[in-house]
Amino acid sequence: MTETVRRRTHTRTYLMCPPEHFAVEYAINPWMNPGQPVDVALAMRQWQGLSDAYTSLGHTVDTITPEPGLPDMVFAANGATVIRGKVLGAKFRHKERAPEAAAYLNWFRARGYGEIRESAVVNEGEGDIVFAGRVVLLGHGFRTEAVVERELKELFGLPVLRLRLVDPRFYHLDTALVVLDEDTAAYYPAAFDDASRAAIAAHFQELIEVKDEDAEVLGLNAISDGQNVVLPEQAVGFHAQLAAAGFNPVGVDLSELLKAGGGPKCCTLELR
Repeated sequence: MTETVRRRTHTRTYLMCPPEHFAVEYAINPWMNPGQPVDVALAMRQWQGLSDAYTSLGHTVDTITPEPGLPDMVFAANGATVIRGKVLGAKFRHKERAPEAAAYLNWFRARGYGEIRESAVVNEGEGDIVFAGRVVLLGHGFRTEAVVERELKELFGLPVLRLRLVDPRFYHLDTALVVLDEDTAAYYPAAFDDASRAAIAAHFQELIEVKDEDAEVLGLNAISDGQNVVLPEQAVGFHAQLAAAGFNPVGVDLSELLKAGGGPKCCTLELR
């Protein structure tokens, strides 16, 4: 008889940005279509539902004030990387998002974070930089430059595992992989090259391979607290996989924000 794995919840603090100025005014990833209407009121309700899901699970949600002219500022995960109270600022690849970096760094400075570094190379925050407990995962290939590895090692003092993304639909690491706990991850193998798939398999003791239909609704753009996993409700197969592995899937609907290629993780920057 197979023993059920017991998962443990770890309380988290998240930074989020209300989508008051959300729009799809340009196309910088395959999900974006400026000709497709956006319902800002619906986006706000869906975003609030995500925030409420976090607080209902016992987590703390802080907010940053959205700035006019920055329609993608809602995707807080890209604003910085925060590990052990240290902050590495983002440096965006596309000019449309570049001003977001200063907005997020100013938030951290105003709240007294002591060690803040402005990045010298392109990195899109926790969209591509994922803290996995003993190591930092670094996604590259579309947005973040692999050479940011040096800054990560210097600032955070942790080993870095590079992972190359090869499918433009999964342009950030957080669209193709989610760390569920230090020993467990879920990922979409087709989003990575052969060497990266091997590296993922070697690092994690337990892996969940997500199917095409769940990856294609950004089901992996999820947040785990070690037991509860907040993810798009449309990824029904992944929900079942999580439950079978002893996790508690918590479905939310962010279909309006998906029009810009975003999901729960995109909207969430963890303050460690």
